[in-house]
Amino acid sequence: MKRKDKTPIVYAFINSQNLNLGIRSQGWMLDFKKFRLYLKNKYHVEKAYLFIGMVPGNEQLYTHLSETGYSLVFKPTVKYKVDDKYTYKGNVDAELVLYASARCFKEYDKAIIVSGDGDFSCLADYLIEKGKMMRLLCPNRRYSSLLGRYRDYISVIGNNRKTLKL
Repeated sequence: MKRKDKTPIVYAFINSQNLNLGIRSQGWMLDFKKFRLYLKNKYHVEKAYLFIGMVPGNEQLYTHLSETGYSLVFKPTVKYKVDDKYTYKGNVDAELVLYASARCFKEYDKAIIVSGDGDFSCLADYLIEKGKMMRLLCPNRRYSSLLGRYRDYISVIGNNRKTLKL
């Protein structure tokens, strides 16, 4: 699968909700354009899949993310009410695992998973077993304890706040 110059083809699979909320919990906002460049420059990510819930009214955001270099994979959302405020929930976990383990699996040599969610431990196991795991980028240090056994693969995005802040 490697190129003629033998550099691996690297794809990133990003849980947008986990990334966004994990960064915001630290009191800052991620500049998605800077983050895409960071993935390209530091890890040589050729394709960055951003798994995101489809929310009416966010079309301008989706256009911006696409123009910034992300390949968007939309998940339908469910609208619900919490404390008299409406919010949306779109669980992207299944789609992310499907893309990384089946749909795109033959297209890349190394994968980067961007999430601190323990639901991805099965994917991490699979990618390690197949020799395709490169990094597990967690938004902050408070990632799931289920990911603890992957410490050698984990980098914390929050450590790059100065470079990635909006």
